[in-house]
Formats: sequence, structure tokens, C-alpha cells
Amino acid sequence: MAKIIGIGNALVDILVKLADEKPLSDIGLTRGGMWHIDEAQMRHLQAETAPLRPVRATGGSAANTIHALSMLGHATAYIGTVADDEHGRFFADSMRRRGTDSHLLMAHDGHTGIATTFILPDGERTFATYLGVAPQIDTTTLPFHTTAATGESDILHIEGYLVQDHDTVEEIMRQAKAAGMTVSYDLASWNIVRADRHFVRHLVRDYADIVFANHDEAEAYAGTSDPQTALADIAEHVQTAIVKMGKRGAMARRGTDEAFAPAEPCSNVADATGAGDFFAAGFLHGIMAHKTLDRCLRYGNIMAVHAIQVLGSNVPPLTPRQLALLDE
Repeated sequence: MAKIIGIGNALVDILVKLADEKPLSDIGLTRGGMWHIDEAQMRHLQAETAPLRPVRATGGSAANTIHALSMLGHATAYIGTVADDEHGRFFADSMRRRGTDSHLLMAHDGHTGIATTFILPDGERTFATYLGVAPQIDTTTLPFHTTAATGESDILHIEGYLVQDHDTVEEIMRQAKAAGMTVSYDLASWNIVRADRHFVRHLVRDYADIVFANHDEAEAYAGTSDPQTALADIAEHVQTAIVKMGKRGAMARRGTDEAFAPAEPCSNVADATGAGDFFAAGFLHGIMAHKTLDRCLRYGNIMAVHAIQVLGSNVPPLTPRQLALLDE
């Protein structure tokens, strides 16, 4: 059985619900983005948000996708780094409970990364991320194995947040391709793509097989606000390109085959955190089952709706009805 391996910044989410955008502007954040902060800023945010009763959950884009794929019955593994501290042990315990083969490096110096996640009433989230030891990924011990003998390729799902270290992210992708793996790349955040567009395009062109982008990320990547044009730009260099458009649905392209799926109805949006990550899991679930593009998109939308109805990544197992939708 092919395995799906996730690799990314292993983070603990500190989820903070806001009544409006004023606290974001007060600390210099723009809604919907991801901003790196240092340890002093992280501790300041912890003190400022304590009265708001934040909720703790495992985080990291790739970790969320792997969590969702485990829920869907896939053999999964996760690679990342945490510290030997309370948050690091919380993260490791969560991965074990979810049945994921964990390849976590436990650093003895430093702190586990923390993503303070501000959630607005419409479910939009903004991240102030203290990476801590998360970027310390050891590329000499990656558990990538050639799968040609089985006739199936393992999938590496890598999050775009790793782009801050060019050498590491490129070496990860190089090793995955050398092992015959399918590389699934989530662009992660529009401001990261915009700040490092040339390098991101290089990774897509030279390593990626499947690329996930939301509307803002696709615009930053392709330099156009038209999602269909951006989709075509991404698809020119990869096997499968996907552009997610939130309430407007999602589209995908593979060669000359293009598909669109409307968003699934949802009247209870609690938090958009992880929606794109769970979408990726649903889409990859369809890929692994050799489904059509439109069916893969529908799976993605179903999983995204499942995620946005709860706070953070503490998403419950799929209901029998939801599993039935995925089996149709």
C-alpha cells in the first residue's frame, strides 16, 4: 500500500477568537496572511491573548493534511521537528493517537514552534508564527524509499512554509523525486509566494507533480487575478494543478482535462483554519483511488467543510453520511 508522507513545520496552534479586526491592526497584521515573529513577540502575544481563553491544537499545514488522510484510512507518516518541551510532547502524542507513523526529531535546545492563530467572526484566520525549532529538518535521514517494485508511488506532501530555507526544501524535493515519489506541493500563503516568487516557481517547474493554491496564492504565483489563467500557468509545469476559491468552489487541471466543483453547503463556519489542508487531503484521497478530477475536487470540498465547522485541527472523525458521500 502506498504511503502519504507529510513534511513541514511542526507547530502547535494557539487559537484566539476575535470580535473584529482591530486587534490585528493594533499589532500590525493583515488579515489572512502568515507573519513570522520572534520569541519576544510570541511571549508578548501569549500574555496579551491569555484573557481571551485561547485553545491549543496541533498545527502545521502538512500535519493537518496528514491528520485528515489518516481519518480517511490511508497509511501516513509525518516528518518534522519539535522541542523536548510541553508543546512538543503534546504534538507528538497527538500524532501517535491519530495513527500516523511519526518521524519527529525531538530537539533538546530551543522551543516548539507556536502559531498564534487569530480567528475572525467570518472564520478567516491570520497567523503570527514563532517557528522555534520547526525548521531544523535533518535531510540526511529522510525515510524516502523507492516504490517501483510495488507499482505504486508514495506521495510526499510538502507545505510551502518551508520555503524560508531554500537549500532544505529543494533537497527534500530532490530526494523525493530520486526515490520515484509523487511530490504534492501546497503553496501555503500568498505573502510567502509573493516574497519569494522566483524560487517558488522554480520548485513548481522542476520538482512538483501536484500543486495546491488558493485564489490569493495563485494570483501571487501567476501575477493575475483571474483564477483560470493562474490555473493554466501552474498546470503548464505539473501533472495536476488545483486552485481553491472558497465559497466559489474549486477548479483543477490535468493536461487538457479541466474540472470545476462548487463549494459544499455549510451554515456553520466556526474557523477556516485547516480548511485548505483538509481540502488537499480529500483531493489526494481521490487521486489515490484513481478518481476523476471533478470527483477529487468534490472530495476536497467535503473535507474542507468538515474542517471549518470546528475550532482548529481538533476535527472529529467523519460521520457515516460523510463517508458515504466520499464512497459514492
